[in-house]
Amino acid sequence: MAHTAAVTKAVIPVAGLGTRFLPATKVTPKVMMPVVDKPAIQYVVEEAAGAGLSDVVLITGDGQESISEHFGRALDLEARLAARGNDRALAAVRAPGELAAVSFVRQDAPRGLGHAVLCAAEHVGNEPFAVLLGDDLIDMHDNLLARMIAARQRYGGSIVALMEVPHDQISAYGCAAFKPTDEQDIVAVTDLIEKPDPSEAPSNWIVIGRYVCDPAVFSVLRDTPAGRGGEIQLTDALRSLAVADRDDYSDGGAGGGVYGVLFRGRRYDTGNKLDYLRTQIQFACDRPDIAPEFVPWLREYLANLP
Repeated sequence: MAHTAAVTKAVIPVAGLGTRFLPATKVTPKVMMPVVDKPAIQYVVEEAAGAGLSDVVLITGDGQESISEHFGRALDLEARLAARGNDRALAAVRAPGELAAVSFVRQDAPRGLGHAVLCAAEHVGNEPFAVLLGDDLIDMHDNLLARMIAARQRYGGSIVALMEVPHDQISAYGCAAFKPTDEQDIVAVTDLIEKPDPSEAPSNWIVIGRYVCDPAVFSVLRDTPAGRGGEIQLTDALRSLAVADRDDYSDGGAGGGVYGVLFRGRRYDTGNKLDYLRTQIQFACDRPDIAPEFVPWLREYLANLP
């Protein structure tokens, strides 16, 4: 049965403190740290817009005014660039504000991803919506979000992105148990476990930072107690929907269960220093305006490294 409610809204939680990157994040939100020449959050909003999501709400915290400024107009700067005839820089400055209708909701305290998503309930209303985490950058050529939205249209319910990792990495993520559907790389999720001990993990497939949620998740989140770390976890709410009696969701109107898209593409993690540096290198090597000079330099540098 097709589920015709269009997915047009994206929720992007950005209120994290970024403690792993102090002192850089003392006054600069972590998602505003650059990957080459754009802040990480711009790549995420570009991904949402590229998947047809025209209404983006960012869940922000204290001291994050620079995020809203980035997606707003900079009239003085634009006027100076225009006066100099620097059309390329002018287009780059205007681009963030032209991606989508970007709005902001304040999260009063960092109480977990589930709480951040719940902060968007009034904005989202009774519509399916996407959740994108700013720590995960997905290669634009892999079309992950578009595949997830298509899965929601076919199966209903909520959709998570699943990626296979080595067994010793499982404890850092939410992990899924699932069974196959009749469609390749689409699975029915039967259980979700937040940061399990590897010996207790049901699979090597982890939940990465892309979701398409049925609005039923809001009512579940309101009843979800604080879990690991004293925070309200989105994984716990999705688990409640995954393990509920499927007969209750036969009309797709009460939650519809949880499905997974098995992702085998390129994901870049900016959540810790080492992966952030790797992401910088990978993005620079993929840039046609930078790679011709950067890659030969990098090869020479590594060849001469003691």
